Amino acid sequence: MGSVKEYFSGLGQGIASLVKGMGVTAKEFVTPKLTEEYPDNRDNLPVADRFRAVLTLKYDDQGNHKCIACGTCERVCPNNTISLDIKTVDTWDGKKKKKLDKYMYDLGSCTFCQLCVTNCPTDALEFSNDFEQAVFTRSKLVKKLNYLPEKEEPKPTPEQIAKMQAEKEAKIAAAKAAAEAKKAAAAAGNAAAPAAAPAPAADAELDEKAKKALAAAAGDPVKEARIREALAKAAALKAAKGQA
Repeated sequence: MGSVKEYFSGLGQGIASLVKGMGVTAKEFVTPKLTEEYPDNRDNLPVADRFRAVLTLKYDDQGNHKCIACGTCERVCPNNTISLDIKTVDTWDGKKKKKLDKYMYDLGSCTFCQLCVTNCPTDALEFSNDFEQAVFTRSKLVKKLNYLPEKEEPKPTPEQIAKMQAEKEAKIAAAKAAAEAKKAAAAAGNAAAPAAAPAPAADAELDEKAKKALAAAAGDPVKEARIREALAKAAALKAAKGQA
């Protein structure tokens, strides 16, 4: 009797398990398929926008990029994936400007950390989601991101030229005025110093100490005038004592 009961109990469990499995199978018939028919559907293959495949330099419709060759991306890269060649050019206003020559990027050593993108001050970089980057040699993983030829510096407009010329002439005029004012002040000081001093004593009447002091002050009108003024006061005091 016990074996019959166990038989039907096991049979019931088997039927329940079969129904459960058939339910899972039936559910898969109406579930959307996840398998992609790659590469047949590569033209319309859905790829997440946040997927990071390869670093790119942003270009606008006119073929211009916003890289200013500051080198921030090269410095923050943790494993030297980025290498910049920078040149210095002369601008129309006579200043020096750094300009990008080559932007080299090694996809094979990139960790896709995106530090270069987040630290770029001009938002000139981004990661594309083009995942088809398989090649047969590592050398092909080294990419030059500025693939378009660099444009020449823009020519100045007539208004910019006139403004620059006016600023240059104003600086020259200000420098000349400052030099003339400095020269006039020096001349006025040299003329006023001897005039303020009292009539000095004759050099023949001076003692050796006074003559040495005057000889040391030779070439400095202001200092010489002060020494002669002190000698004149000393002579006046000496004369006043003699009369007393």
